Amino acid sequence: MTALQRIREDPQKVRDMLAARGFEAPLERILELDRKARELRAQVEALNAERNKASRGGPPSEDVKARMREVGERIKALQAELTALEAERDELVLHVPNMLDPQAPRGAGEHDNKVIRQDVPPKRLFTPKPHWEIGELLGILDIPRGTKMSGSRFYVLRGAGAALQRALIAWMIDLKLPHGFTEIYPPFLTRRETLIASSHLPHFAANQYHDEPDDLWLIPTAEPQLVSLHRDEVLDGQRFPLRYVSYTACFRREQMSAGRDVRGIKRGHQFDKVEMVVYCHPEDSPKELDGLVTRAVEVLERLEMPVRVLELCTGDLAFQAMRGFDVEVWSPGVGEWLEVSSCSNCGSFQAERGNIRYRRERGGQLEHPHLLNGSGLALPRLLIAIMENYQREDGSIEIPKAIRSYVGGREKIAPGEFSL
Repeated sequence: MTALQRIREDPQKVRDMLAARGFEAPLERILELDRKARELRAQVEALNAERNKASRGGPPSEDVKARMREVGERIKALQAELTALEAERDELVLHVPNMLDPQAPRGAGEHDNKVIRQDVPPKRLFTPKPHWEIGELLGILDIPRGTKMSGSRFYVLRGAGAALQRALIAWMIDLKLPHGFTEIYPPFLTRRETLIASSHLPHFAANQYHDEPDDLWLIPTAEPQLVSLHRDEVLDGQRFPLRYVSYTACFRREQMSAGRDVRGIKRGHQFDKVEMVVYCHPEDSPKELDGLVTRAVEVLERLEMPVRVLELCTGDLAFQAMRGFDVEVWSPGVGEWLEVSSCSNCGSFQAERGNIRYRRERGGQLEHPHLLNGSGLALPRLLIAIMENYQREDGSIEIPKAIRSYVGGREKIAPGEFSL
C-alpha cells in the first residue's frame, strides 16, 4: 500500500499519526486534490467511452463528427487539468511522514524518549578537558586552519588524529562483516530521485548542498545511496536479509543548528560516518532493528566507553522512521551524552518511494520489503568521546586497545609529537 492509498483509505489514521508526531503536513489539501482528480478522471473515462462507442457505430454522420470533435477537445482540456492536479497532489504526498509503529512510545520531543540502558560513567581523579583543548595541545586538531580554508564548522585532523579517524572507520566496517554485511563504497554525489526515495527530499531540502547546473546533491549520509542501490528493482526474497555497510563523508548545511555547539567539532558541515542499511521481509524487521542497535552498541563496548540507549518517542522520530533508537556515548570533557548512532525501522516507506519490490519465491506476489538503517558509527562524535574518555592528566591520549592494531600498534598520543 502506498502513502496515497493510506491517505485515501483512512485519512483519520494519518491525522492521528501527524498529531502523535507533532508534525504539520498538507493532508487536507491532498484529500481535496485527490477528490478533484478522481472526479476529473471519471469524466475523462466517460468521454473516452462515448468516443469508443461512436467509433464502432459505422460511418459517422456530420452531427456525430461534430460531437466527437467537441469530445476530443473536452478530453484534452480535462486531461491537462488532471495532470496538473495529480502532479501537485503527488508532490504534496512526499511531505507526509511515515506511519508509526504501535510500539513507539508516545511523546512530544526528546525529553520524552525512553531510557533503555544507561551506564554509570567512571569517576575521574582530575578535571577532564574538552576535546578542542586536548586536540590543540596535542597538535592533532586544528579548527582555526579548517575555518581559514573552508569557513565555520570545518576543521583539520593532523598526524595521529587523522590516523585515528581512519583507523576507526576501517575497524568499524570490519566489525560488521562477520554479521552478514557487504561493504559498499558509493558515490558522494547523488541524484534528486535518490534523495526522494530515501525521503531526504523534499522535506530536508534546506539542509542539503545542491549543485544546481547538474542537479546533483552532496549526500547527507550513505543511507540514500544504499536505499537506491536497488531502486526500481525486483529482488529475490530468498536472499533476504540484504545487509550493507558503507563509509562515506556526509555533508549537511546544519541551518537548523545555528548557534548550537559552536565550540569544538560536534557539529560540522562535513563529517565521516559508517552506515548500515538492511532489506528484509516485513515480519523480520523488528529483529533486524534490534540487530542494528546491537551492532552500534558493540562498537562502544569494545572501546570500553559508557553507553546510553534511548527509544525514541513519536515526537522525536525521524521523518522516515516508524520506530527508532538512539545510541549515545558519555563524553566527560563536554559533560554530556553524545548521539553516535540512530537506528530506524522505516518499514516499507522507502521501498514504496523507491519502487523497490521483491518476491518470496519464483512467480510469487510482488511485495515491498522493509528497509532499516543505522549509524555504525558516526564521527567525529566518536572521536570526541575517545579523546575525552582516554585523556590522561599529563595531556596525552591513550589509544583504545581494540584499535591499536589499526594504528600500527601505537598505544598513546603524547604532547609534542605533532606541534601545530
